[in-house]
Amino acid sequence: MQIGERETSLWGRFRLTVARRTEGRGIVLLAAVLIVVAFTEPLVFTSYQVSLGRIALIGLVALGLTAVILMGELDLSVASTLAVSGVVVALIPDIRVGIIAALVVGVLIGVVNAFFVAVVGINSFIATLGMLFALRGLAFVLSDEAPVKITDVEAGIAFGQPLLGPITPRVLIFILSFVAIQVFVSRVKAGREFFAVGGNRQAAYDAGIPVKRRIFTGFMISGFIAALAGVINTLERTAADPTAGSTVLLASFAAAIIGGNYLKGGRGSIVGTLIGATALGVLQVALTLSGVQVPIQQIFIGMILLIAVTTDPANLRAVLGSVRSLRLGRSKVQTPGSGN
Repeated sequence: MQIGERETSLWGRFRLTVARRTEGRGIVLLAAVLIVVAFTEPLVFTSYQVSLGRIALIGLVALGLTAVILMGELDLSVASTLAVSGVVVALIPDIRVGIIAALVVGVLIGVVNAFFVAVVGINSFIATLGMLFALRGLAFVLSDEAPVKITDVEAGIAFGQPLLGPITPRVLIFILSFVAIQVFVSRVKAGREFFAVGGNRQAAYDAGIPVKRRIFTGFMISGFIAALAGVINTLERTAADPTAGSTVLLASFAAAIIGGNYLKGGRGSIVGTLIGATALGVLQVALTLSGVQVPIQQIFIGMILLIAVTTDPANLRAVLGSVRSLRLGRSKVQTPGSGN
């Protein structure tokens, strides 16, 4: 009996641990992608610099998005923030000043988004959707609808060179950003309060949590990270493209959602986002090496995102609850009443 109880207890603890974690879908997808790619495009596993670079680009923007999603908000403007910040870098002759200006622009965009959401009370989907179009138009106006070459081309070329093995500055910045945001949301009080704001906003207000301040912090992180991705993209290409980031938005959102971050907030993890970004990054590189065009790749990512959303445990429980209620209602209708 003691052995059986110990086994049951161990199994119970295992199930409890799995239930508490949110990265399950991301791990399953990553394992499936790695297995399929190993048989179809094994070159992915030897093209370290390409694979890590793609993971870093998707993952970097997804990290910023996760900070907002944890609070139950959305930031659709990250792609346009990436484009605008990249153009700002290219327009300023002094590359150091340009980088600082671009990052400041990203933070300011986050402040504006947060103002509309937290102060004005506009739904974050609508507010950031409007910002997406406004910033995209601004990027075209600033660049005169054409790519803008940076002044210091040699600095851009040097920035894209590997530092150690396949580790480029882009990958290193992604790793440092991951560590910083992971520490923030798991160790810092303000970061941990993101979960409370997303889980139950009224309860967070009642507990004395400065909800509006946390929303500002989350959007500022998202804007800063998106601008950082824009700076990296411009330096590596030695030119700013006003259409940059158009393919990153869907992949970044997919990475965050696949990693187990709940769209309504209150549940998720930065580690899950990393897992989701790795899965999608490897998948995109494999599809590219196979000759699959970008629009078709977007279809694949869209389908994966749809599957991830529909297989969310909360959504599945809601569906199962509706099915049980329907069955119970039918059984009551078919069962004759006691008075008949």
